[in-house]
Amino acid sequence: MSLARALLGRGIGIIAPLWLIIAAAPLHSRDLEVIFIQGAAGEDEYAGIFQKQADAWREAVAKAGAAFTLIGQTSGGKDADLAEVESALKKAAQPAAGQLWLVLCGHGTHDGREAKFNLRGPDLTPALLAQWLAPLKRELVLIHTGSASGAFLKPLAGPRRTIVTATKGGDEVFYARFGEHFAPAIAGLPEADLDQDRQVSVLEAFLHACKNVAEFYQNEDRLATEHALIEDNGDGTGTRSEVFEGTRPKSAPEGARPDGARAAQLVLVLSDEEARLTDAQRAARDTLEQQLEAHKDKRPTLSDDAYFTELEKLLRALAEVYH
Repeated sequence: MSLARALLGRGIGIIAPLWLIIAAAPLHSRDLEVIFIQGAAGEDEYAGIFQKQADAWREAVAKAGAAFTLIGQTSGGKDADLAEVESALKKAAQPAAGQLWLVLCGHGTHDGREAKFNLRGPDLTPALLAQWLAPLKRELVLIHTGSASGAFLKPLAGPRRTIVTATKGGDEVFYARFGEHFAPAIAGLPEADLDQDRQVSVLEAFLHACKNVAEFYQNEDRLATEHALIEDNGDGTGTRSEVFEGTRPKSAPEGARPDGARAAQLVLVLSDEEARLTDAQRAARDTLEQQLEAHKDKRPTLSDDAYFTELEKLLRALAEVYH
């Protein structure tokens, strides 16, 4: 949820006039690209499931007004998927600004030493993906919904990278259902909108998918074989959904930065209000919101004057972004 809407709901007058400004503003295009990699299905049952997710992502990206590339459905040269991934990522690394969303949908394996994402032909490994993403200057959102996907998290984590995996490690090698629930959620599923701001963030889609996956195993009276992780603070250690209360982490180890703050700001399909902000305005707003959260954490150590003086400064800067 954007801070401006949250403060508006609490009746803080400094923000209230902003929505009149936003409502009159024009819509803006977005510097955002989504590359969707559909892995080898293996069986017809999974082919249909993966195709449904690909369709959901395609429709969501169209609503978002972003660029979309689909890999894994070409009719000829089925062994060329890995080369096509490399080519797409090299091209995606050229722009210096904007966001790249990379989605892996399919099966994964782990032989005890190395994880793989199964493609038609040679498979994709964490080492290869890390190598191809190394030149990337844009912010990265990586969503790996396959089994054994947790093994991709640590090698790919870093600054300005948000990573979601369907499993907590490479040892969870059975089919993962996480992606079936994440895809419709990120497209703006109303029941996934936990903060009721008429859009669904990466964090909200993650929490919604985790909830539905857990309910599946409970209803089927089966032992859960997948435990998704989210990582957005660059430390290479993912966080389970159970740590969150609503969209906020319940606690974090002393001195550690909790995951989820950046993921809560990342949205594919924007609300009408958000779509009237430019990428630059949203980036400035997001930075100020992060500064505000950090300032709130300092509350016990600050006097009232020091706390509220800085709070007003941040809120006025936030108002200026919208103005």
